Amino acid sequence: MKKIVFVFVLLTSALVMAQKNIYESIRFDEYTEHHEILAIIPFIAHLELKKSVDHDDLSVLAKKEGYAVQNALETYFSRRKKRKKFNVDFQNIMNTNAILTQNNINYDNIDTYTTQELCKILEVDGIISGNLNLNILLSEGVPTDFSILDYFSGNANYGRIGVKISDGDTGKLLWKYENEISKKTGKNTTELIDKMMKTASRKFPYDREKRRNRN
Repeated sequence: MKKIVFVFVLLTSALVMAQKNIYESIRFDEYTEHHEILAIIPFIAHLELKKSVDHDDLSVLAKKEGYAVQNALETYFSRRKKRKKFNVDFQNIMNTNAILTQNNINYDNIDTYTTQELCKILEVDGIISGNLNLNILLSEGVPTDFSILDYFSGNANYGRIGVKISDGDTGKLLWKYENEISKKTGKNTTELIDKMMKTASRKFPYDREKRRNRN
């Protein structure tokens, strides 16, 4: 009985923390009334690896992590799109990246463009983007050997991720979810995104059924 109560408390605490880490604009419905398609762009990754890495190599690794998150998010939304009735579609990331390249936009300069500019170039209604702070290479997997002491010493903490959705017409922030990255959140990028977004999906703003019930 004590174990069941303990697990329930943990799950409840996790849900409460997840909701605290979620922001949604009070004007979300107004801004997104005519939204039909969103583009997922590469995430901006900041690496502070424990091992010494050459600056140029670090830039290459950061880019790899940023594209890995973009890919993992597309995989997540593609799977859920088949089971849930989102009221938006998601642009194929191969198309997204190709269009960006054709317009001389790459990982190193994409953050110099506004949301409105990117949406106009990509011909979408909104952008899914974000930041990634890591002290490991998540795309290569996290260490599997750890003990409960790791959670108290900080050795289980690998960084933080923030996912946000911005409106193409106004550039306004519509929705944002932040989460710490640890051994509990997944063993690689795909698992991290899957677990994180499953939690965030309780508040994911483009879920048609949830919004109908809320209204």
